[in-house]
Amino acid sequence: MIRVLGYPSRACDGITRRELLCAGSLAAWVGTGLRTPAPASAASSIPRPARAKAVILLDLFGGPSHIDTFDVKPNAPAEIRGEFASIPTVVPGYRVCEHLPLLAQRIDRLAVVRTVSHKYNSHNPYAVMTGFDGGQDQTDFFAKPTNHPSVPSVCQYFGIGRSRDLPGYVMLPAYPGYSQGLRRAGPYGGYLGPKYDPVFATADNFSGSDTAGDKDFYNPHIPLLGEPQLPKLDGDLTLDILHDRRSLVQQLEAQARTLDTNHHTARRDAAFDLLLSPRAKRAFDLSQEPAKLRDRYGRDIFGQSVLLARRLVEAGVTFVTIHTEAKPNGHWDTHDNNFNMLKHLLLPFLDRALSALLDDLEHRGLLDRTLVVCTGDMGRTPKVNARAGRDHWPQCGFALLAGGGIRPGVIYGTTDKIAAYPVDHPVSLGDLVATIYERVGVDPESTVPDHTHRPIPISHGGQPIRGILQ
Repeated sequence: MIRVLGYPSRACDGITRRELLCAGSLAAWVGTGLRTPAPASAASSIPRPARAKAVILLDLFGGPSHIDTFDVKPNAPAEIRGEFASIPTVVPGYRVCEHLPLLAQRIDRLAVVRTVSHKYNSHNPYAVMTGFDGGQDQTDFFAKPTNHPSVPSVCQYFGIGRSRDLPGYVMLPAYPGYSQGLRRAGPYGGYLGPKYDPVFATADNFSGSDTAGDKDFYNPHIPLLGEPQLPKLDGDLTLDILHDRRSLVQQLEAQARTLDTNHHTARRDAAFDLLLSPRAKRAFDLSQEPAKLRDRYGRDIFGQSVLLARRLVEAGVTFVTIHTEAKPNGHWDTHDNNFNMLKHLLLPFLDRALSALLDDLEHRGLLDRTLVVCTGDMGRTPKVNARAGRDHWPQCGFALLAGGGIRPGVIYGTTDKIAAYPVDHPVSLGDLVATIYERVGVDPESTVPDHTHRPIPISHGGQPIRGILQ
């Protein structure tokens, strides 16, 4: 029997409706009332030369503390600077947190943006992945068909990242919200339609239940082990049988007439192509990597996701996003126990995995054509709270960029003495996505039609960050 994330609701022939639907979509996001996207002629885009052929986005879910990482303030009062010391980097005069020694030696390969500032105070990737920061939790926390589309979805709409035997857009280790049984907004095709949704890997050990009340929520000594995988084929249903019995989906279609026909058919065809593709299966097979390299990235679920991202772009996938959300202990939402969480769990992961990715891409000759972006929901409050934590602070945060036409060694933007607000060069999330669009060859001034066929600017008013571009 096919078994994927989710809960059964039986269809005919012993295959659950949800299982076959998930195998047919791999995205495991089943909506009703999803509309067919407007024709491509309704959009406008001027093709541009692409500096990046692939994009890897590392989304640090929960909001990483900027003042405890890449915007340290060693001369600030203790209640601001916190518990950590700073160390020099290979860029003269620039210092980072003492718990980032590997990245300190690789800062000259990165552009560090210290002045990311926006107004979307929410824990989902909606603003990061779309550039739209005007949402609010009451209406935009959960994914819905009228959401703005993600950057990779827009790029696929314009024909970038499409492939028959490989997905153009993959999210690891699973869909945002998988550890709580909910669907966070951000990575989807939104009003462009589900045709432009990503393929989601699965992280079965952390799916299906809300562990928000877990007593170990802020325990830094419990790593999340495992690796992301494609949906498994269990029992008697082999790939050969799946190939021979492709007509089984007709049973599902008879049971799912309430679903949008184009939506279901497009997902079904794409999923069969993917499940039956030896190229895709090889790309997702982490066992092909040397044990020493797997250790270098880290054997936790997120370290292995970053390694898998490198495998996928090397195989030909255009967009890969790693969303570091799981409960307990996959999150950067450090309202409590900020310094122990960072010191023992979160910063070692970031230091190890991101530095390994930069080394690996460079060693394989892939860094120049792969844009690497690392950011999070928001920054954290300059002042440490009574629980040794830092609270939400979207007014200031950081982004790291490398490869794909980014100027290395640039430290961009300055904040005030307590890292509360930008002093110069504020960067919006629209600016960040506009930079990605330009690097992959999409005009950031382009528009796409929303669900009412209005032309919507894909960068939401943002402009490319010229100071970090080659």
